[in-house]
Amino acid sequence: MAEIVQLLASSAHRFVGRPADGPAPAPVGELVDEIKLRAGLGIVGDRYFGKPAHREASVTVIAGEWLPPGAGLAQVRRNILTTGIAVDELVGSVLVLDSGLGPVRLRVNTPAHPCAWMDVTVGPGAWRGLRGHGGIRCTPLTDGILRVGPVDVVIERDPAQRVALTARLGRRAAGGGRRGATWPFGLMSHLTRAHDAGADLAIPSSLHQYWAYL
Repeated sequence: MAEIVQLLASSAHRFVGRPADGPAPAPVGELVDEIKLRAGLGIVGDRYFGKPAHREASVTVIAGEWLPPGAGLAQVRRNILTTGIAVDELVGSVLVLDSGLGPVRLRVNTPAHPCAWMDVTVGPGAWRGLRGHGGIRCTPLTDGILRVGPVDVVIERDPAQRVALTARLGRRAAGGGRRGATWPFGLMSHLTRAHDAGADLAIPSSLHQYWAYL
């Protein structure tokens, strides 16, 4: 069963300066039992709430399965810690979470890559160990409340991501990729069909050189 293990709404930026100097002190009460989300703005009371530069990353989610024992949101500075959800595989989708107070829809925009601070706050080797599993950066699409505890999960495809994908592929097919590469016949339709069907974008090995241009 999927679960929200921890929630963080922090008014403070703790990772400031050099990792070797250690993080700034944690504000009292940054780990909470519930968070309030506002569409397009983020988490009420969080340091990124309503910040235009962070609208695509105003809510961050990480899977607890990739963290060592004793590590949590205070160490990794994400907002939502889950178990039972493969969050790192959801970029380009809409993650819908319902902890009993109605569904909250989160558009998953990009991966949340780990940084050098992980070696200090989580433990030596964590920066490298969390690569590919640092979580996701999201935009809330609806207002709502999430609470610690069991959560119902629905994954939706995001039409906006389909439009963006098609635009990128169109530019590549026209020869606008890096080094002026031209896409082979049929690859653009292969990718868009897979995306529309909700499938993983599986690329034949012979075409990996073109996939890199995305």
